Amino acid sequence: MAGQLFEFDYPDRFVAGTVGQPGERTFYLQASSGARLVSVALEKVQVAALAEKLDELLDEVRRRQGADSAVPATVTAEHEDVGPLGTPIEEEFRAGTLALAWDDDSDSVLIEAQSIDAAAGEGAGEAAEPTAGGEFEGDLLRVRLHPGAARGFAKRALRVVAAGRPPCPLCGNPLDPEGHICPRQNGHRGPH
Repeated sequence: MAGQLFEFDYPDRFVAGTVGQPGERTFYLQASSGARLVSVALEKVQVAALAEKLDELLDEVRRRQGADSAVPATVTAEHEDVGPLGTPIEEEFRAGTLALAWDDDSDSVLIEAQSIDAAAGEGAGEAAEPTAGGEFEGDLLRVRLHPGAARGFAKRALRVVAAGRPPCPLCGNPLDPEGHICPRQNGHRGPH
């Protein structure tokens, strides 16, 4: 099944955000350039892992490049994005596989989100590659970012993940306002 490629080279905006109340939130990656807006749904754990790995990648590139690094040590005000997701939020697909890479030639970060259908098929876990006719299996969001924008994305994504329900002090699972069934309490309601 041929898929659609959503490609953004240095978009105006690339952010992680949510819709809904804590405990019932849907997480999105959203890229926009001009009037073009693409929203891809994914899991909270995927957002957290992407942000953490992105920070690790940027730190490693900075360490290897030394004093002449194109990677900023911290997020500048220019790259800090606290605005809401763009509207309308229309899910293009649900991400199954995420990929991350550094491009030395352009001093940029490449982030890919592949649809869950393609990730579940043959070659799961591998990035989508175009076929001879230029078609992709499943859908693919490919975003290229400057290092400062990548730092800003990671900081915002970690903040979005942390804004959810607080963790249980006993088991670490998210707490609902009325508590939860805590494994450390032998199936009884844990703290709330």
